[in-house]
Amino acid sequence: MAQSKVTLWVLVLLLILGYGSVFTVHETERAIKFRFGEIIRYDYKPGLHFKVPVPVWNSVKKFDARILTLDSKPERFLTSEKKNVIVDSFVKWRIKDVKEFYITVGGDPRQANVRLDQIIKDELRSEFGKRTIRQLVSTDREAIRGLLLKATQPIAEKLGIEIIDIRIKRIDLPPRVSSSVYERMRSERARVAKEFRSQGMEAAERIKADADRQREVIVAEARRDAEKIRGEGDAVSSDIYAKAYGKNKEFFSFYRSLNAYQHTFASEGDLIVLDPTSDFFRYFKHEQPSR
Repeated sequence: MAQSKVTLWVLVLLLILGYGSVFTVHETERAIKFRFGEIIRYDYKPGLHFKVPVPVWNSVKKFDARILTLDSKPERFLTSEKKNVIVDSFVKWRIKDVKEFYITVGGDPRQANVRLDQIIKDELRSEFGKRTIRQLVSTDREAIRGLLLKATQPIAEKLGIEIIDIRIKRIDLPPRVSSSVYERMRSERARVAKEFRSQGMEAAERIKADADRQREVIVAEARRDAEKIRGEGDAVSSDIYAKAYGKNKEFFSFYRSLNAYQHTFASEGDLIVLDPTSDFFRYFKHEQPSR
């Protein structure tokens, strides 16, 4: 019975020693192995690894290797115009060299955030001091991002950190400054709008003048063509008239006289006073026309 208990305790001890001799490193972790507090290995790949099960002899610390976020509090910076802007930014980073990370910041992400926050703010202060508010708001954010990454990456590597991205979420103006800036922007937009309106009015006048000129040309050409056509028609009419008159002069004279009577006495009240022997009444007489 006593021997069974001893065997059981031995098995339990072996299990404890076996369990204490194994540790797992996940893909999202970095690990450091210590011997009496001294770093002896830090290049572990994801998987199962072994150590001496005595805590004093070997101990392992693990660190989060995923991308972490430093969400800084909004900070006030001066532009090249000596005006304050309130900048809200964030940084994405992760552990690159776990040994250096442990040595410089004790492996504490909060301490790393404090150090990194100061580095980013110093660089932001420098870059913002070179630019105007207009440049910062309109065009230079991507340029600032590239410069910040280039400037801060070597400093961050000394902390065992790799900076993945730096983003400016928002650039605000203090209330007292924003009113003057907005007023200046409004005046600038009003000036541009006025310039566009004047250009439009000038173009409209030019188009109207050109249309009037084209109208005068078209009307003049139409009148010219009309006179030409009318003259040609009169010529044809005169030619037809001359030919018809030459075939039967008496009949044509009689026809013209009837037309004259019709137009002269178009209504009942029309009155004309002439000598009865006038040629106008020639066909009112009962004489037989000569052959």
